[in-house]
Amino acid sequence: MKRVKSVLSLIALSVCLSQQVNASALPDTPDPAMTVQQYVTQVNADKSITFRYFAPQAKNVSVVIGVPTPDNIHPMVKDSAGIWTWQAPVMKPNLYEYFFNVDGVRSIDTGTAMPKPQRQVNSSMVLVPGSILDVNPVPHGDLIALTYHSSALKSERQMFVWTPPGYSGKGEPLPVLYFYHGFGDTGRSAIDQGRIAQMMDNLLAEGKIKPMLVVVPDTETDAEGIVPETFVPGERRKVFYPLNAKAADRELMTDIIPLISKRFNVRSDADGRALAGLSQGGYQALVSGLNHLESFRWLATFSGVTTTTVPDAGVSARLDNPQSINAQLRNFTVVVGDRDMVTGKDIAGLKAELEKRDIRFEYHEYPGLNHEMDVWRPAYAEFVQKLFK
Repeated sequence: MKRVKSVLSLIALSVCLSQQVNASALPDTPDPAMTVQQYVTQVNADKSITFRYFAPQAKNVSVVIGVPTPDNIHPMVKDSAGIWTWQAPVMKPNLYEYFFNVDGVRSIDTGTAMPKPQRQVNSSMVLVPGSILDVNPVPHGDLIALTYHSSALKSERQMFVWTPPGYSGKGEPLPVLYFYHGFGDTGRSAIDQGRIAQMMDNLLAEGKIKPMLVVVPDTETDAEGIVPETFVPGERRKVFYPLNAKAADRELMTDIIPLISKRFNVRSDADGRALAGLSQGGYQALVSGLNHLESFRWLATFSGVTTTTVPDAGVSARLDNPQSINAQLRNFTVVVGDRDMVTGKDIAGLKAELEKRDIRFEYHEYPGLNHEMDVWRPAYAEFVQKLFK
């Protein structure tokens, strides 16, 4: 009997120790007596932002807002409850990108419902209201997630389509803007961070744009041998970008444009098609736009990679025939931030090439800005106001 009791005692002790080990392995949680708003990031009534991060065991935490440069790093202070805080000043209406540096490890904000859509999520977003990016009380278009089979890529794919308020497919065919997102992002980045639907709703309500469809394909093809995560960063421009651009171009011309023409009542003439993109998507727009010049009348690259660093034979041949570009394109827009450390060299090279060949283009340089959405959202809003008029 004593032996049975001893065995039972050992079992009980083992269970207790196991529970303690498991409990100690779990992360800390905020005091349940606190309301959630006491330990999460929030926009205040005066449009300042209080950034918060719960990490009682951390030694150092800072919040990095926007492009990670020294001016954008803000050390946070921990209180007795283990909540790190930094109070930002009153901010202009905008959508801000940020992340936390927690003891040298990059972390998203787990207290917000707005992660930045990426292939590897490492940033969060916070909206200060009061701009064209807001969901305002105006007529709203529809945002459609369209899943399809790509014969060019031999895979199932998804893209997003914004249609204007009240669109039924009846009446006059509408023009289409095809827009490509940047490297590391997804189609949802153009939607959630680019705020394309909100901008289109608001601009249309103000009578600043023509009714149109906006199609957002996935810039990354993930075709065999062209998966971006399998390339070291130093090889992307040399190997990955050219391969992916050719694959995405085949998909655009073989699958996407025919599918949009089949599913929606849209124009089939070049004057009814525009093509644009940012960063890697800007390279895609350049490659597809100039290789198929007869298919598009409007072209834009926002801080795009160009043939200055990623050659393309078709683009080079077209640039050698400037008369064809001037005759075909009604608008060729080139945009960059004057502090762009990623594609500044690319855009400078393209600008020089266009000027040397007397190719007409509109150039806009955003002062004080880097490779960032504060360039691309305004550039997008300006570009769509010029389309199809």
